[in-house]
Amino acid sequence: MSATLQIAPVRKSIVVAATPLRAFEVFTSLIDKWWPKAHNIGNAPLKRCVMEPFVGGRWYNDLEDGSDVTVGHVRVWEPGRRFVVGWEINAQWKPDSRTQMASEVEVRFRREGENRTRVEVEHRNFERMGAEAGETMRNAVENGWPGVLALYNEAIARLGDS
Repeated sequence: MSATLQIAPVRKSIVVAATPLRAFEVFTSLIDKWWPKAHNIGNAPLKRCVMEPFVGGRWYNDLEDGSDVTVGHVRVWEPGRRFVVGWEINAQWKPDSRTQMASEVEVRFRREGENRTRVEVEHRNFERMGAEAGETMRNAVENGWPGVLALYNEAIARLGDS
């Protein structure tokens, strides 16, 4: 009998000054306004970050050389509530189209009063990558999500309700 590999998910949250729908829109439709350009898995500099707004849609980066690279695919799309995307990136920070090996990111939006929303990120299923690669990726995103969420919060403040 063999044990099933389990790697704990990474959970991070932040409260932003926006309605759940606006917080969702900034995270998804306006991701290019705040996602760090240095967080690129392509072979050329990142020009634009895009998340297609439907199940099966791609989260991808347009690169300065005219190519693009897939970060993942949308698995759940519930505007103002939550979305789930595959994280089709390996532990060497390269694209990996083997979706059965992908970790997964769920982002939930919960109202916390007038014009305030708690945004909860859960990055999970690292065990799909195998023990060593899964732990490597988990440790990287454990340290990465706080900075990404800080940039997102700055964008919420900068972009306002427009």
